[in-house]
Amino acid sequence: MTTIGIIGAGEVGSQIARAAIANGYRVVIANSRGPETLAGLVAELGPPARAATAAGAAEAGEFVVIAVPLKLVNDMPVAQLANKIVLDTNNYMPWRDGRYALVDTGAKTEHELRQDQLPTSKVAKAFTHIQAPRLLLSARPAGTPGRHALSVSSDYPEAVALVTRLYDQFGFDTADNSPLSESWRSAPGQPAWHAHDHQTRPALIANLAKATPLPPR
Repeated sequence: MTTIGIIGAGEVGSQIARAAIANGYRVVIANSRGPETLAGLVAELGPPARAATAAGAAEAGEFVVIAVPLKLVNDMPVAQLANKIVLDTNNYMPWRDGRYALVDTGAKTEHELRQDQLPTSKVAKAFTHIQAPRLLLSARPAGTPGRHALSVSSDYPEAVALVTRLYDQFGFDTADNSPLSESWRSAPGQPAWHAHDHQTRPALIANLAKATPLPPR
């Protein structure tokens, strides 16, 4: 049974944990306040779940989900994430995160910054344009007409392949929006973002193509 490390136990991290366990994964989940504060969530998730520190979740996961905002000064466990595929669910929100000049000017996406901070990991942007509860509500078996799709961006084909398999297991089709330098196409304010709750794969591909760089903020 594959173990997924999840760093971040808010709405996104906890919903990914629920979807993962429903599809036969084990999860090791962490937050910023310590494993003891996750007793209620772990009890709800059941035996396939346990709590750990961020470093512990990164160490335990065969691949790892980061479900917390990017910090300009890295706060992720680089050593424990080395040589692993890392799914970054972050969206850059200046009202929450503050201003990141490199992102504001279009020099880099927030996910390229995450890759820079984790140089020995293989970062993929994933799960960024779906409301967390929809991970369970919108899931459909492969081949279902109108099945919803999610995008993935990465500089590593093996990371794209892993996310594609995971999306399919969770009940979604995939649109590959690689590399990370193109990940802005599904960012807040873009067509793919505004239509996030009801996009088939052809519709998502079309919305990604319609994206236009936003003016500096």
